[in-house]
Amino acid sequence: MADSNRMSRIDEQIKKEVSTIINQELQDPHITGLVSVTKVKTTPDLRYARVFVSMIGCKSQKENLATLKKSSGHIRSLIAKRINLRITPELVFEFDESIEYGTRIDQILKEINK
Repeated sequence: MADSNRMSRIDEQIKKEVSTIINQELQDPHITGLVSVTKVKTTPDLRYARVFVSMIGCKSQKENLATLKKSSGHIRSLIAKRINLRITPELVFEFDESIEYGTRIDQILKEINK
């Protein structure tokens, strides 16, 4: 129980820092639109952290994701300076489709109600 609590705190801290870095410090012209970190899932051994992102108003989701993957080493080094962990996890960026899925369900429900 205490271990899962610790993991959720680490996930939340990484989520906050990655979000700040992407939106305020990463000066990459290839990232378009609003990129928000929706969830972070870190492995128990702290080797990897799956970072789920959603994108609104971007030109190309694939290009944004590719740019984030290229920048993952830089983002990881910034996180290492800010969060005191023995091992800073390797960041694996993945597209979070839950917001799009929710929007689609919402539209379907509105059409049914008409």
